[in-house]
Amino acid sequence: MNTQTTPLLHTTLATPLGEMLLACDETGLAGCWFRGQKHMPDTRTWVTGTSVKQNQLLHEAQDQLTRYFKGELQAFDLVLSQRVGTPFQRAVWQALAHIPSGKTTSYGHLAQQLGRPKAARAVGAAVGRNPWSVVVPCHRVMGSQGALTGYAGGLARKVALLQLEGVLLKTEL
Repeated sequence: MNTQTTPLLHTTLATPLGEMLLACDETGLAGCWFRGQKHMPDTRTWVTGTSVKQNQLLHEAQDQLTRYFKGELQAFDLVLSQRVGTPFQRAVWQALAHIPSGKTTSYGHLAQQLGRPKAARAVGAAVGRNPWSVVVPCHRVMGSQGALTGYAGGLARKVALLQLEGVLLKTEL
């Protein structure tokens, strides 16, 4: 994401897994990240002020994420910015968005789904750069044989998200 030329409106949201930073541009939600996660953008050029409180998209993102963490929402309905990522990354993120709550997939399966069966590592790199943590469910991607693998927001958060969705039980860990 090029935040140097695109000022973004942003706000924060307290969640059970830590504070999230939400940002949007004129085309849609540009990202939501847990504080301190890998691949967070440089926020120094982002717009702040009262206009953020009046931004309907940020308000809706806050509302949907709050409902998700309460277990009241399984799928997000938010307009996502199209100015983020490479064409390959966007294809991976689009595939992620179709993984239903309570289900998981693997990097290899996503690569096959995209018609690039030998690109599991490239898919993994794109998954790791997903700017819409939770909203575009990269936490639902597992390693081969169902192994828990990394998560830009931290493996403990990935486990907690999968538990929230009923994929993992505390007794399985």
